[in-house]
Amino acid sequence: MRAPAPGGALVYPVEVTAATVQRGDIIQLGGQACRVRDLLQLPQGAKQLVSESGELLAIHARTRLTALRLLRRR
Repeated sequence: MRAPAPGGALVYPVEVTAATVQRGDIIQLGGQACRVRDLLQLPQGAKQLVSESGELLAIHARTRLTALRLLRRR
């Protein structure tokens, strides 16, 4: 299901892994929505996500998370 975001943009839920997560994805951590600001590669296919508010989250290569992604129009 797509939902309007502030400013009229559309967001939609996607399942992400360490291989598919992108900057700008919104992931819920501890009940709070966090936007991914940066990604750092870790050994064995894992990644460390850095949120805009400074939280760090390391995800294993096989970890699956649900994220919200903005629909980018071209």
